[in-house]
Amino acid sequence: MTMLAVFKSRSETLDFISFLRANGVPASAVSTPKEAGVGCGISVRFEACFLTRVRVLLSKKRYSSYAGILKNTGFGWLFL
Repeated sequence: MTMLAVFKSRSETLDFISFLRANGVPASAVSTPKEAGVGCGISVRFEACFLTRVRVLLSKKRYSSYAGILKNTGFGWLFL
């Protein structure tokens, strides 16, 4: 299942992608869905099996623009 970490800052989004990859989490940049209602236009895409690791890594950084994690329900996006 696809998940997105949503940020309000493009630079923090790209920094987090690099941080995830450096820590063994496959991640990529994707367009932020309109349902998020926030963001800079890009989000961090990762698979649900990495959710726990992503949350741990998020806690190690102080991202002021972090808005939350979206889950693809198959019918749209939902904030966790």
